[in-house]
Amino acid sequence: MKKLLLSLWVLMTSLTTMAQGWPSQYEGVMLQGFYWDSYKESKWTVLESQADELSQYFKLVWIPQSGNCKGTSMGYDDYWWFPGNNNNTSYNSSFGTETELRSMINTFKSKGIGTIADVVINHRKNRSNWVDFPTETYNGQQYKLLSTDICKYDDKYYDDKNNKWVYPTLDWATANNYELSSNRDTGEDWPGMRDLDHKSENVQNTVKAYLKMLLNDLGYVGFRYDMVKGYSAEYTKLYNQDSNPTYSVGECWDSSETIKNWIEGTSKNSAAFDFQFKYVVRNAVDAGDWSQLDEGNGTNNYPLVSNKYNSGNYRQWAVTFVENHDTQLRNDGSSNGPLVADTLAANAYLMAMPGTPCVFLAHWLDCKQYIKPMIEARNLAGLKNTSGYEVLKSQKNCFAVKTDDKLICIVGDATQYTPSSDFVKVLDGYHYAYYLRKNIANRAWVSHESGHYKGAQQVVLAAITSQNARMVYTLDGSNPTASSPSVASGEKITIPSGDFGNPVRTTTLKAAMLVNGAISGNIITRTYEVEYVEPFSIPEFCTMAEGEIGGFFEAPTTWSNIKCYTWTGSTPFDGNWPGKACTQVGVRNGMKVWKWSYNGTKTTAPANIIFNDGSNQTGDLTFKNGGYYNKESLLGVVTATGIDIIQSSKPKVRSKFYTLDGRFAGTDYNSLQRGIYVTNGKKVVR
Repeated sequence: MKKLLLSLWVLMTSLTTMAQGWPSQYEGVMLQGFYWDSYKESKWTVLESQADELSQYFKLVWIPQSGNCKGTSMGYDDYWWFPGNNNNTSYNSSFGTETELRSMINTFKSKGIGTIADVVINHRKNRSNWVDFPTETYNGQQYKLLSTDICKYDDKYYDDKNNKWVYPTLDWATANNYELSSNRDTGEDWPGMRDLDHKSENVQNTVKAYLKMLLNDLGYVGFRYDMVKGYSAEYTKLYNQDSNPTYSVGECWDSSETIKNWIEGTSKNSAAFDFQFKYVVRNAVDAGDWSQLDEGNGTNNYPLVSNKYNSGNYRQWAVTFVENHDTQLRNDGSSNGPLVADTLAANAYLMAMPGTPCVFLAHWLDCKQYIKPMIEARNLAGLKNTSGYEVLKSQKNCFAVKTDDKLICIVGDATQYTPSSDFVKVLDGYHYAYYLRKNIANRAWVSHESGHYKGAQQVVLAAITSQNARMVYTLDGSNPTASSPSVASGEKITIPSGDFGNPVRTTTLKAAMLVNGAISGNIITRTYEVEYVEPFSIPEFCTMAEGEIGGFFEAPTTWSNIKCYTWTGSTPFDGNWPGKACTQVGVRNGMKVWKWSYNGTKTTAPANIIFNDGSNQTGDLTFKNGGYYNKESLLGVVTATGIDIIQSSKPKVRSKFYTLDGRFAGTDYNSLQRGIYVTNGKKVVR
């Protein structure tokens, strides 16, 4: 009897563990190790070479589908499923060879990183006609999908002109003496390739073998299921119960209610991406209204991790993100609600909230020095996917949230909320700040990781301790002492940049806590290479006339034929979308600069402005008359004279100087005669 009870207990424990779909109380952060067309950046050898660095911040890395797709591909037109076929090239993908893939996965594993496979089983690529899938052999077993494994009405569509349904796959199969499945699709149809019938025993057996191979042979730890709305959730449950991955997350691109129902449909055998988290962040950034972080993407469409959605009961199964390969703005101009500004603030909010955060590779490559300490702060606070949070302030210009009573994240104007003295500032950047509760550790903190930076850096030094402490530091590589320079905990010091003659300056910072007149705890060492950056100045060719309403746009190199759309409220200001054509007025640092100027009779300026080229567009930007914009934000303002300020201090860089009547006067400031000159679009006094 005892043996029977023990066996039942073991069985129930196993089933409970298997039914998690994603571990409870999970503290890890995931990296999406690719973006669209990231063939160089996501090569297996390139990712493997970064394993030491990645392992310090990520527990999981999700990589592209790794089978051979018969050509350059991101992996979503999967052809080969099993290694050892096609003369042993069936796992030579656009990202590297099978040998390189196995090496990367093994290296990741040795560093404590689990690799997540992109699993594409909703559809599959065929060889030369509509129904011929490859024949594969794996471990002595042959696998081949048949025409009868294709959903009966694959690729159907409604012909409005002739008022009838059209069944192209079925018609082709019938005309060529092939038989399709008698089963309809159990989910949404995808017209790009053949939709697989997951009711088919042959499909199920092939998928099961494929998934076990990914785990047990190649060494993946879990799956990211592509387009799970294409087939019933019960099949994800079936496949996970058979293969038992540690991690499973589905791409259910829909409302939170649909995502929740899908998770339930798997019997919680899989997590899902929290798409509404992404869109709520995008909405807040686009509107410049941070209070929208506490709202839904439409009526009651709150993120899975929100307190307002089922009291946060689905956080365990929520993988949060602010951008991915489908939503990003791609090189061809396509996108699905991209994040076009406030990348750092968005990632700061992502890292401070419940759920399992997934960082986008493009953001990591562009901003890793700033994302690293966000992850470090999350880890130090011990935040989990099931953590609780409290909204401390929710206003248009400032949103503050406290998670597990350990980490406070402020986005927007961080000066608008001051945490209690029980918290200390550890991070401070554009539109974001982090505070940690002092008593969660007893250690020194430096806000910036070692690395290469552009422009002088303001680094926060903090003593995360309940004791009364200051921070002492040195900038010459020597160990700090009680007599070293010091700042109050949570204050900033400046790491200097290079200068015009020496563009890069290397500084070694060492910092420690000073408690009761003595060094206490750890000494942190950071080495910074800080590159000189010429201060931004508006080009001289940007001019505004008295009374003129207009603005300037520095376009990305891939944009062309810029148009400008302006509006106030819901009323267009200068024509309907996509707006009026702009005029190219010059080039700055290889980027074309365009001008929009209003020629009508209105005397009041618009409230908002968007620049676009018909395919690409900026976010909703606040209009400033004479504003000089790039894709992300307003950079400066051109006054009616074409010169925005008078500067009486000596310029720090070598520039071209012009007299007020436009004559070139030279490049050496010190050799100029006394007077007023124009340089870089500004007046200076000599």
